[in-house]
Formats: sequence, C-alpha cells, structure tokens
Amino acid sequence: MKKIAFLFLLLLLASCQYFDKQVPDENELLEQRLKEIDWKKVSSYPSLAECDVITDKQLKNECFFSAMARLIQEKLDTDTIAMLYPEADTIQVKVTVFADATLQFEPQLPQDSVKYDVVKIDSILKARLVDFPKIEPAQKEGVPVKSQFILPVILDVK
Repeated sequence: MKKIAFLFLLLLLASCQYFDKQVPDENELLEQRLKEIDWKKVSSYPSLAECDVITDKQLKNECFFSAMARLIQEKLDTDTIAMLYPEADTIQVKVTVFADATLQFEPQLPQDSVKYDVVKIDSILKARLVDFPKIEPAQKEGVPVKSQFILPVILDVK
C-alpha cells in the first residue's frame, strides 16, 4: 500500500509540470505578427457610401474607382479644360485619400508635353473638385491610412 501511495504521489508531482505553461515573449509575438502583415497592401480600400453594401473586396474596389471617375467627370463636364485643350479627351488625375478622409487631386500630364499649362489645369481641378461625398479612407489592420491612385477621366463625353 505504501508503494502504491508513493507511486501515486510521484505521478501527482510529475503531472503538475504539464500544467506549467510558458508565457510567450511579448517582443517575439510582436515580431511574428509584423512578419505576417503585408505592408504593400491595405486591408480595405477607400470606399464611398454607395459602395458600402458590396461585400466582395474586389467588387467594392471597382465600385469605388468607377464612382470616383464618374464624380470627377461630372464635376468637370461644365469646365473649360475641354475648351482649352480640345485634343485632350482624357486626363489622368492622381487622387490622394488621406487618413482623415480629405482628398487631394493632381493632374498627371505627359512629361514631354509642353502644350498643357499644368498650373491652369491644376487650378481648375482644385476649383471644381470640391464637395465630394464622404469617403472612408483605406485601412491597414483597422487603422486609417493614406492611399493614392491614378484615375483616367474622360473629359468630352458625346
């Protein structure tokens, strides 16, 4: 009986070591998580209210780009860019969506082109491209981040 009690006590003491769990190191966990994050891609792209009902990430992104191009096109329809430069039917506009949901627009004209007045086009864009609907900025791991993209905007729709 003493041998059984001794054996039972020995098993009881040895089994307690199985419950002793190692707590992972905080820095080690952080490094592991940072390696998992793809820093070149956002978790969610910028979005407009009209695109929020779409759940598929790719379709939501396409909805945002087409809606932004349409909104910019509508705001520039009554503009003088098409009159100043009748040969330009499309303009590339670099859109920056900041983390605080503000927008910035810059014309992207060919580098070798001297026939366009960049300052004039830029001032027209700044004057016309105001009062956009609320835009949710892109997010990276739940944190709003700045994003940039270039949209082709058709100037003369006939």
